[in-house]
Amino acid sequence: MRAFIHRLAIVLVACRPGGRPEAASSTHSNSIGLTRQMVTQLERAASDWNRGDLEGFLSDYAPESTTTFIDGRRARHGFDFIRNNYARRFVPGAQRDSLHFEEVEVRSLSPTLALVTARYVLQRGDSVSASGPFTLVMEWRPEGWKILHDHSSSDPP
Repeated sequence: MRAFIHRLAIVLVACRPGGRPEAASSTHSNSIGLTRQMVTQLERAASDWNRGDLEGFLSDYAPESTTTFIDGRRARHGFDFIRNNYARRFVPGAQRDSLHFEEVEVRSLSPTLALVTARYVLQRGDSVSASGPFTLVMEWRPEGWKILHDHSSSDPP
């Protein structure tokens, strides 16, 4: 379950198309704009998860064999791995705890690359069922920000 939650956190951090990227700059206003873009995309990913929309949830990942996912134990490669990992959680009747993100921080690495760190939180009713930090490397593409690499960890029990 912890490995799943780690993977979930990373996937959820994935981003959606959402307009043009903020220009890479050291200015405070551009940093705020990029952070807003990423927060909006994460909110959409969480909404897709909570609605049971697997395709929407996965759409933020770069659909390539080189996309990397690390769950705290080892690196896995490929969009197909990520899809197969989450598919069982989206079958009719599967239980998915409610997802949201906290403590989102974004650092522009170039005009087309960004580093995103945050925390995922899964809740069942009023209880937190899983949480932890994650890091994403995102790339701007014509269709929007895509996850090239995600690394997720779980908080200790």
